[in-house]
Amino acid sequence: MASTSQPLRGKRACKKIFWAVFPHACFILSLVIYAFLGAVMFSHIEGNRKVNLSEEYRKFLQNLWYISRNLSDNMTENEEIFKEEIHTLLNTAEQDWFVNPKDKWTFFGSLFFCCTVFTTVGYGNTYPVTRTGKYLCMLYALFGIPLMFLVLTDMGDILATVLSKCYNEFRKLQSKLLASKLCSGCTCNKGEELKSRAQSNIVINEPLGIMEVLKSQPGVKRKPVKCRNVEIFEMLIARENEHTGPARNKSIERWSSCPELARGKTMSRVMENFDKIGKQLEKLDVPIILMVLVIFVYISCAAAILPNWETRLDFQEAFYFCFITLTTIGFGDTQLEHPKFFLFFSLYIIIGMEIVFIAFKLGQDRLIGLYKKMISFCGEKKMPSKKVYPK
Repeated sequence: MASTSQPLRGKRACKKIFWAVFPHACFILSLVIYAFLGAVMFSHIEGNRKVNLSEEYRKFLQNLWYISRNLSDNMTENEEIFKEEIHTLLNTAEQDWFVNPKDKWTFFGSLFFCCTVFTTVGYGNTYPVTRTGKYLCMLYALFGIPLMFLVLTDMGDILATVLSKCYNEFRKLQSKLLASKLCSGCTCNKGEELKSRAQSNIVINEPLGIMEVLKSQPGVKRKPVKCRNVEIFEMLIARENEHTGPARNKSIERWSSCPELARGKTMSRVMENFDKIGKQLEKLDVPIILMVLVIFVYISCAAAILPNWETRLDFQEAFYFCFITLTTIGFGDTQLEHPKFFLFFSLYIIIGMEIVFIAFKLGQDRLIGLYKKMISFCGEKKMPSKKVYPK
């Protein structure tokens, strides 16, 4: 029986783990599929569009030809004027005049664009030009942003649980260290001596039977004879079942007799997991300074890694870029030369946005508590003092 029960327990444990992880994996997988579908859609629409040379492009070429024709042989005299004219002229140029859409809207480029859409970062260096692409971008963001927030909330529960457990374990360890420091010296030695004396005076007697134990209890003596007999009989049966062996699992009996009941129970547990999304995040209570420190360390690690493939960025620029990305500001002033490599950093972006989201949630709770204290303090000052009249 022991050899057959162990595989059954292992299967049940694997099923419990699977159904517990299923909601989280479902959200993440749906977001990944949604991003890949959007990449295929935008690469097909925006990459295959025809580039029409507009009137602005012709004017740009004419002005450039005019500036180059009027240049004198002596560049030192007209250098400042030439720089100003070229600078103003290049500001009027559009990026689509010099870039092939197929080179810009590759699968990885479109996937990077989709990530910037549903994460609400929106750098601004890649954007749809065609009307169909703009309409589909609005529709894509309409469904992608709630899905992204759902993933953030779901992963926020996991991170909140991990952070709260780590913080509680740290507090327990801190309290144990303080207790050990307080309980040092003579007090601990005296306590050990008292324990040793007490242990030496203990007399070990033979184990009492269940009838003697029950008779010695005052609660059983006070009750009538019939009630005492019923309780004694029930306790005897419970003790007999403990010695005969482990009772059969009711879930196994349900699986063998009616598997639909077990399936219904499993599905109800899965539904409960979906209903619990966001509950752990509301219970999180850690110091805001700890969250700020976690964000600083998290961004610093990425700022140290990112310049390895983005050679134009140093540590400070990479730190600024990661902060602007994780806070979903996304100015677009710092552009990436290799967005394909940054896509492998997408997991870092999602987890980082999660940490920032948790920090904002904690800051919001602290602000609400501060406003409540201020309002209650002002209300207590304005409340008139109660007059006590003599009886």
